[in-house]
Amino acid sequence: MNASAPVVRHGAFYQSLLTALLSLNFGLVLFDRNATGFLMPFIQPELGLDNSQVGMLSSALSLTWAVSAFGIGLIANRFSRKTLLVLTSLAFSLCSVMSGLAGSFMMLFATRLLMGLAEGGIMPVSQAMIHTEISPLHRGLAMGVAQGFGSSLMGSFVAPVVLVAFATALGWRNAFFLTALPGLVTVALMAALIKPPLAAPVQQVQTQRMAWSVLFGNRNIVLCVLIGILLVSYLVVCWAFMPLYLTQVSGYDAETMGWLMGALGISATIASTAIPAWSDRIGRRWPMIVLPAIGMILPLAALYYSGSTWSLAALFAIGWAVTGVFPLFMATIPSESISESHVAAALGLCMGSSEILGGVLSPTIAGIAADKFGLQAPLWMLFLFSLVAGVLALGIRETAPKKLAQ
Repeated sequence: MNASAPVVRHGAFYQSLLTALLSLNFGLVLFDRNATGFLMPFIQPELGLDNSQVGMLSSALSLTWAVSAFGIGLIANRFSRKTLLVLTSLAFSLCSVMSGLAGSFMMLFATRLLMGLAEGGIMPVSQAMIHTEISPLHRGLAMGVAQGFGSSLMGSFVAPVVLVAFATALGWRNAFFLTALPGLVTVALMAALIKPPLAAPVQQVQTQRMAWSVLFGNRNIVLCVLIGILLVSYLVVCWAFMPLYLTQVSGYDAETMGWLMGALGISATIASTAIPAWSDRIGRRWPMIVLPAIGMILPLAALYYSGSTWSLAALFAIGWAVTGVFPLFMATIPSESISESHVAAALGLCMGSSEILGGVLSPTIAGIAADKFGLQAPLWMLFLFSLVAGVLALGIRETAPKKLAQ
């Protein structure tokens, strides 16, 4: 289990401020990352993309996101975390402008590759900062807010509603330009307000071979990696293909599609805070088992429900509550299952492997399946991803400090 966290920290106000800043920044990351999926009904006809190319665009960003998460997760303790965070956040804002300038599939593909490099290291660094600065008794809540609250509010609710409306009025290219401006403001805020830790992060003194042996020898780490691959696949396949399914198969207009996808954001905003906070009290294991089962509701509702749009939005919101466990398997459980010296590497492994095996492969496979079997195929993939993730979670060992103390 994890060694005791440093006891010297900044006060409660700064801990709250830091969590809020990191949450806002990652919210803008997901706002930008999801923009391509929400704008795809506008982009696809103009650039003449098929469904396989739609999947490849999602895979491109996930590939370099994974590389960045691995790399920065491994070196985060050797450099200033604040500097890494500010530089990578500035880079992804500039990449948003480049996406709006893309005139072909290859140019947009290259832009997404660059964007993944910029964005992938942000969450490992952010969660390592949370691990160092926040009290262990509130770690689940803080990690949930940092990773899930802002990203859900901005990336899953605000993004589809605002971007679709903006693209309808002024074109999808201007919608991309819109995504860059808030990021630049947040970069300035982080540069001005984030303080160096009072207790310096533990340096990774082990060799890399020893580090991998420790990580892969830990059952919780391995299970979090496997669950991460499945649930990140669930996430990116839904983002990439649900807008197309709703507009091309279900027959909804772009505005209604935007609000249905926005319902996911409302759900995730609540779940990403409530579920990690709940896990601080009842433990990490049971939410990891129950929420994936609930996640199966979403694809089944899209495939078979024929009632009102409001009811469908409610079913979408219930199913998307599975996103509440993302901070648990990507950050909280790994950080509580490993020694302090390996925390940043463990976070990079869980986030990076989820992206490279889930985020990279699954949307391309889903795109090929959609071209061959129809847009229903990606939705059945969502069902299977959620089912298997819940089964794997049965093997997780409890790590919550309050639960272990009992």
